[in-house]
Amino acid sequence: MAEVPHFLVHSPKDNVGVVVIEGLKAGTDMLGVITETNTTLNLTALHDIPIGHKVALNDLAAGSTVIKYGEDIGKMVGDASCGGHVHVHNLKTKRW
Repeated sequence: MAEVPHFLVHSPKDNVGVVVIEGLKAGTDMLGVITETNTTLNLTALHDIPIGHKVALNDLAAGSTVIKYGEDIGKMVGDASCGGHVHVHNLKTKRW
């Protein structure tokens, strides 16, 4: 039986994935799938991350660009380590 992924990544260019399970807890060894290539990756969750929120695939420093769907979706306004929670508390759009 195949293991169910904890998060999905749309493009190999992305530096964030999207959590797709309820109740993801800090310390969970997560399985991720890159949907464009059907390849997998593994990370450990540093925080509890709600379903639909993003997880950092590598260390993201304040000021760095966030890539999702292979596109620039905003900039980090706070740091997130690999496996960390990325959401409105540390990510903002560049539109405003």
